[in-house]
Amino acid sequence: MLQYVTVFVNKIRSFILETEFTPIASLLGGALIGLSAVILMASHGRIAGISGIVSRVLPPAVETKGLRQGVTFIVGLLLTAPLWFGILGKAPAAVMSSNTTLLGLAGILVGFGSVLGNGCTSGHGVCGISRLSKRSIIATVTFMATGAITVFILRHVVGG
Repeated sequence: MLQYVTVFVNKIRSFILETEFTPIASLLGGALIGLSAVILMASHGRIAGISGIVSRVLPPAVETKGLRQGVTFIVGLLLTAPLWFGILGKAPAAVMSSNTTLLGLAGILVGFGSVLGNGCTSGHGVCGISRLSKRSIIATVTFMATGAITVFILRHVVGG
């Protein structure tokens, strides 16, 4: 049994990714996300929750009323990397696992969490908290605590 646990721990260690501390870029990115959320709310009366926008644009629940705005928002998200490349002349730094099984599992868990929590981090964390929504505050505390516990386990229990 101990042999299987050791193999499992070593596999997890190979997935751990180190990230850089980038406070200026993070602050600027957060400000731009907040600004885009305010613009979307002021101009269309919609919350900038990515999971909600995507669910309204894709079948089976296509909403024709917000289709143009939803598609425009998603296209804007997809154009950020090419825009970055055009302005800075280099691709944005992106670090992720090459393990497709891990990526698939992570995607399923994020999707499940978005459905279970009735929204995603952008809807609850950015828009919900600013509107003082109790449900969004609870959801944000829950996913932030889960993230902190996961990082602690991966870096100090499994990784250490």
